[in-house]
Amino acid sequence: MKKIAMLAVAASVAAFAYAQETSAEAIDQTEEMQEAEISRQQTKPGIWPAFFAIADIPAPEQTPDVVGLRLTIPYSTKHESVTGFDLGFFGRTMVFEGFQLNILRNHATDQCTGFQVGLYNSIGQADVIAAQIGLWNDAASISGFQFGLVNVVGCADGFQIGVINRAEEMYGFQIGIVNIIRDAELRFFPLINIGF
Repeated sequence: MKKIAMLAVAASVAAFAYAQETSAEAIDQTEEMQEAEISRQQTKPGIWPAFFAIADIPAPEQTPDVVGLRLTIPYSTKHESVTGFDLGFFGRTMVFEGFQLNILRNHATDQCTGFQVGLYNSIGQADVIAAQIGLWNDAASISGFQFGLVNVVGCADGFQIGVINRAEEMYGFQIGIVNIIRDAELRFFPLINIGF
């Protein structure tokens, strides 16, 4: 009987010691996670009122969102969100709101609200009013207008003015020499084509 009691006491002591050790490890892990979160928040770049881009400096983990002015000299590709003015040679961002004036290319990979002016303009999606003015304009979808030598869009609610206008689906009109609306009854018509 004494042996059983001693074994029970030893098992209880071992279980208590294990519980204490596990609890201490959990506390250490929680403290480490809190320290990492505080460190991340302190190093997070946040939002800048102006950003002067020299190539892709700074590194991606240090790239802030820009509200105000971004100068892309010679280019900038790492910002996720730009609101305001984007001026320079080549500017790319995921979400853009405002006025993009880059001589060579303007590129909003996800969403764009505002104007793009440059040689080549591209938008992933622009369901709120957007406009593209350039030699080549390309959009997955746009609510607004495209004005250029070549205008290409997946789905458009607005109009296209150019030498070549092409849309998969269009609610609006095209003015140009070659006008194509792929889902319309009249797919091709020169000078003016209307989709509804």
